[in-house]
Amino acid sequence: MSDLERTVLERIERARRRKPALADERVTMAHGAGGKATHTLVSALFLEAFRNPLLERMEDQAVFAVNGSRLAITTDSFVVSPLFFPGGSIGDLAVNGSVNDLSVAGARPLYLTAGFILEEGFPTADLRRIVQAMSAAAGAAGVSIAAGDTKVVERGKADGCFINTAAVGVIERDVCLGAASIRPGDAVLVSGPIGDHGVTIMLARGELDLDSALVSDTAPLCGLVDCLLDAAPVRAMRDPTRGGVATVLNEMAAAAGVAIAVDEAAVPVRAEVRGACEILGIDPLYAACEGRLVAVVPGKAAEAALGAMRGHPLGAGAAIIGEVRGDPPGLVLLKTQFGGTRIADMLVGDPLPRIC
Repeated sequence: MSDLERTVLERIERARRRKPALADERVTMAHGAGGKATHTLVSALFLEAFRNPLLERMEDQAVFAVNGSRLAITTDSFVVSPLFFPGGSIGDLAVNGSVNDLSVAGARPLYLTAGFILEEGFPTADLRRIVQAMSAAAGAAGVSIAAGDTKVVERGKADGCFINTAAVGVIERDVCLGAASIRPGDAVLVSGPIGDHGVTIMLARGELDLDSALVSDTAPLCGLVDCLLDAAPVRAMRDPTRGGVATVLNEMAAAAGVAIAVDEAAVPVRAEVRGACEILGIDPLYAACEGRLVAVVPGKAAEAALGAMRGHPLGAGAAIIGEVRGDPPGLVLLKTQFGGTRIADMLVGDPLPRIC
C-alpha cells in the first residue's frame, strides 16, 4: 500500500469515527433507503433520544431476558409500491420481513402484530388479497398474528395501504449473534443470488422496458437459519434488505472494527438482475433482498456452513464471498472482476425507493 493510499484510508477511518450529525433540514427519500442517510438519522436523532443498552447494539432486533427466557423483538413498516408484484405482495413481505429480523438473531419467531393504514377508497378486494397473503405467509413461518390495528385516512393522504408490524420470538439455542462478534479470519457467506427483490419491484413498476421472468425472493428464513446453526458456529447474520449486501457488510465492519474483503466474482447475481442494474446504473451489491441472509462464521467452519445452506431450498445458491481482515478497520474492500480493489461504501442516496 502506498503512502497516499494509506493516508486516504486513515482519513476515511477518522471520518467514520466522528459522531454522526444530522445536518438535513428536511427528511428526504434517502433517509428511508437504509444507507448513509438512514444511518445518520437513526444514530444522530433516534439513538440520541432513546439511548439504552438494547438499542445501542444497532441490530435489526433487540434481545433481552425475562424470567430466564431469552426473547427477541423487532418492528418494521412496509410501504412497497406496487402492492402486488411477481413472487409476492405487501402482505407476505410484511410477515417475512418481520420474522427474518428475528431469525437472524437465532430466535424462533412466535407472534406478530399487524397495523394497517388504509386510504379512503382502497378496494376491499385488494385488502382481502393482502390479508390472505399474510395469513399464508404466517402459516409458512409458524407464527400467529396475535394483535392488530386499523386506521383509515382521507383520500390522497396515503398510497392505498401501509402495514406496520411488531414480532417477538424466543432464543432457545445457546447462541449470542451480533456484528460486534466478528473476528479477523472469519468467512463471509451469502445464501443465494442477490438483488432479486429490488430489481423485481423496479420492473413491476414498468419503468424499464424489459421482459423478465424474475420474481421477488421474499421468503421466511427460519428453516434455513436452523440448518445453518445446526451445522456450524455462527458469529453474525443479517438479512440484506434496504441498502443491500454492501450496506450490511459496512454496518458489520463498523460495529466490529474490522475490514471485510469481498471477491466480486464470487457474489452470486442472476443475469437478469445484473442486466437491469447496468441499465439503472446501480451496483447489485446495493439492491435489496427479502429472502437472503449474510452470515459470518469462523474461517474453519466456512465449508460446513456452505454445505448446510446449500442443503436447504432457500440456500441452494449459497456462496462464500469474502473474508474478515484486521485492517483497514471499518471498511469493505471489493476485489473487482478486473483485478483491482475498491472501497464498497455504504449506500448513498435512494436508487430504488419504496422497495419494502
